[in-house]
Amino acid sequence: MAGKITGLGTVYNLPNYTGILHQLTPGDTPFFSAIGGLSGGGQTSSDEFEWQDFDLRSAGQNVALEGADAPTPTNRVRANRTNIVQIQHDSVGVSYSKLAADQQKAGVNNNATNPVTNELDWQVEQKLKEMVRDIEYSFIRGTYQKPTDNTTPRKTRGLLAAITSNVITLDAEAAQTGAAAESTDLITLTTHGLTAGDQIVMTASAAAPLTVGTTYYVLEDGLTTGVFKVSAVKNGPAVDITADGSVSWTKVTVTLTKDHVDSVCQLAYDNGGIQENATATIMVNSGLKRAVTAAYSSEGYVTKELQGNVGGVTVDRINTDFGPLNVMLNRHMPASQLAIVSMEQCMPVYRETPGKGHFFAEALAKTGANEKTQLYGEVGLMPGNEMAHGKIVNLKA
Repeated sequence: MAGKITGLGTVYNLPNYTGILHQLTPGDTPFFSAIGGLSGGGQTSSDEFEWQDFDLRSAGQNVALEGADAPTPTNRVRANRTNIVQIQHDSVGVSYSKLAADQQKAGVNNNATNPVTNELDWQVEQKLKEMVRDIEYSFIRGTYQKPTDNTTPRKTRGLLAAITSNVITLDAEAAQTGAAAESTDLITLTTHGLTAGDQIVMTASAAAPLTVGTTYYVLEDGLTTGVFKVSAVKNGPAVDITADGSVSWTKVTVTLTKDHVDSVCQLAYDNGGIQENATATIMVNSGLKRAVTAAYSSEGYVTKELQGNVGGVTVDRINTDFGPLNVMLNRHMPASQLAIVSMEQCMPVYRETPGKGHFFAEALAKTGANEKTQLYGEVGLMPGNEMAHGKIVNLKA
């Protein structure tokens, strides 16, 4: 069965099979790929990196009298913004026996060969894919953390957390608090009032792996007045609760309309954003992607006018009241949030390890009859002027 093992890979826990090898987990990272393609990435030699912004006075006639002396000097003040690079660090390890037994098969008895001829190289390749997916998640949903010592890790601030000015928060039901149980995967609250298919957004969680800001779907399985299970996808499997803890959530009920999108676009535009049509982008998960299409189709706007290209990433385009906008489908966006992104403002910032590069794999010292490789890199997001972006929260997919 596909999955993960913890510890050294051996002939017993990493069996070989034959035939075409299919990847079950999607590996696309459109936001990270697009902003890297647009900017080429930045560089820092510190934990933190900084950028600046400034504003101009409000436009007016600002007239002067004939022959008047020069007016009192005025000057524009600059402000600094910061973020932090976080460490992406992982490792793989394979025994000598496993490396040698590349054609020892555990599947059906046939004469086909195992397509993985170097287990260590294959494991390193998959680990790199996982790390890039983690960066994509962090760049969108990362929570900022700047530690004062080495007892806690650095965390970069993601785009959604960076957007604070142009935010539309839709009505949702009052938050409720219950307890999630590892043994049953049930969330308990004496009277929760939920029905199968309802969408709830976690507002607080001490129960792994339930995370704040994530939308979950209430399942029919186990649903009674006092308990319920949730899935990360509609009609999917129940979330496997791995640690007991309290959780709080709010039920979202508002369906996306064209007016919602136009309103957040207007906020971003009025504050200087989405002025470059080639890079002005609506970024959504799968459910809200359909909602965007439905909203604009019902209003008679041309949908999917053409496919565009943002930093090498292919996207759909739609016409809006604020010009053509790219629509980027991103599976790491929360199901209850829509983001308006001025992509040209965003940039990944790397810290290079001297003599090794930004992201690298290197062999670890010998400690036994095995080969171990560590993978390492440091990267953070520079979102530019946060007022050039916008977001809608508490949407029903």
